[in-house]
Amino acid sequence: MRILHLTPGTGTFHCGSCLRDHALIKALRARGHDAVMAPLYLPLVTDGEEASPEQPVRVGGVGLYLQQKFPWFRFLPRFLHRLLDSPKLLRWAAGKMGMTSARDLGEMTVGSLLGENGRQWLEWEKLVRWIGDEHKPDIVSLSNSLLIGLAPALSRLGLPVVVSLQGEDSFLDTLVEPYRTQAWDLMRENARHVAHFVAPSRFYADLMAGRLKVNADQLSVVFNGLDFSLYQREHREPDEPVIGYLARMIHGKGLTTLVDAFILMAERQCVPRVRLRIGGAVTPVDEEYISRLKDKLHDAGLEARVSWEPNLSFEDKVRFLNELSVFSVPATYGEAFGFYVIEAQACGVPVVQPRHGAFPEILTLTQGGLLCEPDDVESLAEKLQDLLLDDRKRHQLGETARVQTQASFSAAIMAEKFERVLKTAAAWQSERT
Repeated sequence: MRILHLTPGTGTFHCGSCLRDHALIKALRARGHDAVMAPLYLPLVTDGEEASPEQPVRVGGVGLYLQQKFPWFRFLPRFLHRLLDSPKLLRWAAGKMGMTSARDLGEMTVGSLLGENGRQWLEWEKLVRWIGDEHKPDIVSLSNSLLIGLAPALSRLGLPVVVSLQGEDSFLDTLVEPYRTQAWDLMRENARHVAHFVAPSRFYADLMAGRLKVNADQLSVVFNGLDFSLYQREHREPDEPVIGYLARMIHGKGLTTLVDAFILMAERQCVPRVRLRIGGAVTPVDEEYISRLKDKLHDAGLEARVSWEPNLSFEDKVRFLNELSVFSVPATYGEAFGFYVIEAQACGVPVVQPRHGAFPEILTLTQGGLLCEPDDVESLAEKLQDLLLDDRKRHQLGETARVQTQASFSAAIMAEKFERVLKTAAAWQSERT
């Protein structure tokens, strides 16, 4: 089967969706499919191994923004449009991420979801023409549902469209009105042109089935998977207890909760010499928030026991995970999956996660960690203390996590289940036409 997978790039940092997509395409190619991953908005940042023949950015984020803001942009010479899609310019633009207003964010999101009826369509239409006239896939897979504005046009080409759901609700719900309501209405309208949806957990499948108003038989659960060969380093237990965090450094991922729990543990002196390592993506808009947390740690006299490690390379990220005692990203909202959890467990590191979202599902399968109460500093501190003071329990959970994560969350298993979805989607499109 000739599969085209469209994936938004980040330009400068790793994200769970990009790594999942990269692992999926490699595994689908290993199963004999002609699968290609094409980047949108910004260049892809992956684990360094090409999953498929390298593709240029098909729709540049700079051009989309200018098209949305300035209707006259379409009349500029074509060579200027091509210049705006150059990798060098797009990587520069990636460094400015987050520097748009709430209104801009809402306008861009709704503009994309409007598809052919939006200002951005001149840019998107180039992609649709390339797909239909040159690439000619059997099926198109969209990395997330924010790309669903493409579905009507692709469906008219006779192409079945599969859409992965990767936590978009937490983004859409933060849009200011009227964009939030408009975006959800457009999501539901465009969903009628989608052959099949894929959710990374049962929790998220049930949530999005209701919000998109799609039938249960149109949605399948396919857990995200890893290429575990990339994580096979020796786990080195640090001399002093170390709590690790590896996600974007924002409040929504629970970084404030974790810092407060760390301060509480230090005040109680329950785990001598405990340290905190904070790694993950940082964009310019995050710097003020991070500065406030650093001030809080300074006031508590703990700044020397905390390290900040932004925008790690893939190799450094794997090394980081293998140097931890325990791991926690206590997200404040119900995560659709939480790719960072299986990455930590693949390295044999036990986790402490909130009892909401997909985390209970994941830990039921891996048996590699503990659940705490959501947004509860005291509960998080107690569970971290439990693991850090019990070497036997910590090591046992870590080893169980390593084994069971590979059994349930491999890229090969993900690709096998995704292949079934593709066949279902192709049959749906065939019956419709």
